[in-house]
Amino acid sequence: MRLGVIGYGSRIRWMVSQMAEADSDCRLAAVADPDWERIRTGIDEPDRGRIRFYASADEMLAQEKLDGVAVGTRCSLHTEMALKVMAAGLPLFLEKPIATTYEDLDRLRKGKERSASPVVVSFPLRFTPLLRLAKEIVASGKLGTVEHVQAVNNVPYGGVYYHHWYRDERETGGMFLQKATHDFDYLNELIGLKPVLVSAMTSKRVFRGNKPAGLRCAECEENRTCEESTIRRDIFPDPPPGEFCSFAEDTGNEDSGSALIRYESGMHAAYSQNFFARRGAAARGARLLGYKGTLEFDWYKDEIKVFMHHTDRVETYRLGQGKDGHGGGDIALARNFVDLMRGTASSSDSTLDSGLLSALMCLKARESAQSGTFQAIDWL
Repeated sequence: MRLGVIGYGSRIRWMVSQMAEADSDCRLAAVADPDWERIRTGIDEPDRGRIRFYASADEMLAQEKLDGVAVGTRCSLHTEMALKVMAAGLPLFLEKPIATTYEDLDRLRKGKERSASPVVVSFPLRFTPLLRLAKEIVASGKLGTVEHVQAVNNVPYGGVYYHHWYRDERETGGMFLQKATHDFDYLNELIGLKPVLVSAMTSKRVFRGNKPAGLRCAECEENRTCEESTIRRDIFPDPPPGEFCSFAEDTGNEDSGSALIRYESGMHAAYSQNFFARRGAAARGARLLGYKGTLEFDWYKDEIKVFMHHTDRVETYRLGQGKDGHGGGDIALARNFVDLMRGTASSSDSTLDSGLLSALMCLKARESAQSGTFQAIDWL
């Protein structure tokens, strides 16, 4: 199977390796990237000789016979490149966020109606053994009907969003689209109800300052004492992506945000994310409460607990997937796409519809935070 890639960044390189692990017949055949010459020199032989390189996606799609294409460009180009692949009718692996504006989201929705391309959106959390077990427990009725959800994402590596190109909000679309798009998707998957309303707030209280725009850590007089300095190997043993000061006047992105989501039954979920928590403060997961019991899980702990409300019983499940990519979700995500390319899977397990809904929720949350208003989650 011949795989093409548009935008050969670090995330898509990892996913290509996972696709090859899922099926050894899946080979990277072509790369389209404006920086293709640098990329080519970084690929070892004999792989370099087997891969054809192009400066544009149009050129690659016109000249190559491919079995599927993965899009891993910067975020603002995800929609544009996805539409090109969908117009060619090829299986598409699409990185999140699938769109960063309402306009692009609507273009994708309309493009879906005209295309027969099967699409797998990069939502690995819904593929993790942890979430699939949580969904199984919820579906069993052990908790009763889920009537309240509390979800959290305290990101211990949040500096990447302020040191790197991610600091440009024109590229990211804000941190709901960067992070909460995953969390909103897994919540929708778990709850199984339609979200109808969102209210949100964001804050920027830490990653801001009066350092000059464009300042690099290597040029800063505080680079030996700053807790975010990318040249300190006691903090960053492996140099992180990016090199810009996270306390400069040109640092974008909020550094915390929260959303209240109402679902069609009337129940609501409370979600909060944070980008300056570090080390043991890391957390990503949720509590789902029914009348009979409460289920809680955390990917960092790789653990599920079920607390029965009317007995003293507490059940604990540990799955041993914590160190695998996205808690074991990446390899399952890759396998689903490879199976679609091969024709052995009947459908995507992470559809474009799920990506459209999650991105819409994020855009509505961003609008709510900016305007101080409740936002209906609908296409109007």
